[in-house]
Amino acid sequence: MTLAEAVVAGAEPAELERLDVPTTYRAAHLRKDEVGIFDQSRPGQDPAGQSRADGSAGDGDPIDKDVRRTLHVGEVPMPEPAADEVLIAVMAGAINYNTVWSAMFEPVPTFAFLERFGRTDPRHDLPTHVLGSDAAGVVVRTGRAVRRWRVGDRVVTSPAYVDGEDPVVQHDGMLAADLRAWGFETNFGGLADFALVKATQLLPKPRHLTWEEAACNMLCASTAYRMLVGERGARMKQGDVVLVWGATGGLGGYGVQLVLGGGGIPVGVVSSPEKAELLRRMGCPHVIDRTQFDDLGDEKAWRRLGAEIRRLVGEDPAIVFEHTGRATFGASVYVARRGGSVVTCGSSSGYAHEYDNRHLWMKLKRIIGSHGANYQECHEVNRLISLGLLHPTLSAVYPLSGVAEAARAVQLNRHVGKVGVLALAPAEGLGVEDHDLRARIGEDRLRLFRPA
Repeated sequence: MTLAEAVVAGAEPAELERLDVPTTYRAAHLRKDEVGIFDQSRPGQDPAGQSRADGSAGDGDPIDKDVRRTLHVGEVPMPEPAADEVLIAVMAGAINYNTVWSAMFEPVPTFAFLERFGRTDPRHDLPTHVLGSDAAGVVVRTGRAVRRWRVGDRVVTSPAYVDGEDPVVQHDGMLAADLRAWGFETNFGGLADFALVKATQLLPKPRHLTWEEAACNMLCASTAYRMLVGERGARMKQGDVVLVWGATGGLGGYGVQLVLGGGGIPVGVVSSPEKAELLRRMGCPHVIDRTQFDDLGDEKAWRRLGAEIRRLVGEDPAIVFEHTGRATFGASVYVARRGGSVVTCGSSSGYAHEYDNRHLWMKLKRIIGSHGANYQECHEVNRLISLGLLHPTLSAVYPLSGVAEAARAVQLNRHVGKVGVLALAPAEGLGVEDHDLRARIGEDRLRLFRPA
């Protein structure tokens, strides 16, 4: 029996420790020799030099940066855990937009990150880059300095890869000079049968969730938590009106839940009647159809958006939950109330933002940059999930062999919530330990984002 087979069979820790770690493993990866594959005619750029969210080109540039061309699944070398690291057998992972950026080689090829990292840790500088910033699985090996985790533990991963000896990490790990997004700026990510993580990335797997449900949460849910709830974000309070862009997406689906759970008033923006209906089933009573606003690039459209928000809730938003970037940022700054906040963590529609600064300075608004979440914030989110107070937004599950199609669905925004990927788990629906809690929550709530 191989180590992977033993994990799937539920072998005891002693058996897992006895079995050899394989020298290679199956993983979704990029190849360094394919960097530049999209370079003809400046692919994926619009006339202003901005990458489009779907990876396609702008006017006069028909090339599509189709991630299915660059995402491969095959054998890669197995790394050796460092003293503070843990090797996990991955039962399931998930697609995040950083995997799409990686596979498009934007905004820079991620091999540049690995080359820099390789100056201090040569293990990561390889001709292949194993992707993925979410995973759920079983610990199979621990480094000699690891104290809190044991072989056989069921875990989920958080994405922040930091040096625990950096003093600022004791204040906020996201301020660390060498902060890296695991599986994006490091190698050995979670879209694979095995993954290598820092011990400080691990959290206990929520016992009522399946492997694929547990694997889809941490990056997006913890990012949304820091943006809205954390001390370094917008610090939402009861009664705050919060405008949530992409409210049924990977980030927005957790953002809406956090607003509702914290006593806020979410106003969700979506782009189809089907997404609007899903948003209402989530409990969000105020829904804006973005297709009402063909172009959010001028103040007339911003005024119409502001008027629609006031029609729905009677006031301007205290907080705008912003991650779409260039296409919406000017509107976000405009519609936030006097003294309000725009908290931003990404730019899927382009990262060169334009807004009218008069609406920022003269109305005393704030723009808050937010990136990921520190270990404590991830712990708080995992606790909410484990208590059944925050639920997965999983909408579809692909096998690891289909990871390119899964990433393509995210690239083209053909999904809602999160897209999961089965690695060693042989089927969906496995891994549940607390059936009583699952029954109390209800399958309808846990599978809300899944098609009927």
